[in-house]
Amino acid sequence: MEKLLVKADVRPEVGKGVARSLRRSGMLPAVVYSGGNSRPIKVHGKEMSKLIFTGTGDHALITIELHEDGTKKSEHPVLVKDYQTDPVSDELLHVDFVEVSLKKLVKVTVPIEIVKEPIGIKMGGILEHHLRDIEVECLPTQIPDKIEVDAGHIDIGHSLHVSDISAPEGIKIISDPSGAILNVSAPKVEEVAAEEAEGEAAEPELVGEKGKEEAKEESAQEEKEK
Repeated sequence: MEKLLVKADVRPEVGKGVARSLRRSGMLPAVVYSGGNSRPIKVHGKEMSKLIFTGTGDHALITIELHEDGTKKSEHPVLVKDYQTDPVSDELLHVDFVEVSLKKLVKVTVPIEIVKEPIGIKMGGILEHHLRDIEVECLPTQIPDKIEVDAGHIDIGHSLHVSDISAPEGIKIISDPSGAILNVSAPKVEEVAAEEAEGEAAEPELVGEKGKEEAKEESAQEEKEK
């Protein structure tokens, strides 16, 4: 995985007013949590938004290059813990980072990418996608950008499960193995046609029963007339 470097500065002042001022200047308020402590920082808004909204930075290992007092510089390996966005504009408002050890396993959620279309789709089946990401455990330096899954062999009426995924070396999948990633169902047109055919087949039988009842009634009426 390519190293993601984010430059940041210590943020001595906190509060809503300070946060709004930072955003107007193109910066973004953030916090780094480490060992039970927290440190307010500020990062470049556009840079951080690009990382988060392209689906890369929200699960990848990020190195924060922290500047303090204009001279001190230190590097901190972090993961995005959480972030807040504006409910109307979707603008990124705040990011929480958590510092990690490069020698300890972490649990992260990574996206699933289907690399081959199921054969059932080519035969007219309908794709139903259930899981788009899975949780894995690995060292921070081994976090994958994505997990590729070959679904080419999935036919109509069959499913692809988490247990079918072959994880890369050093990666342990911890999501429920029985979870369905996708399945291919039969075309709805065929189902409707089958239901109509069953209805048509059943109708003559009902008509026949009705005809028998009418015949009995006519016969009884004739007997009375005699």
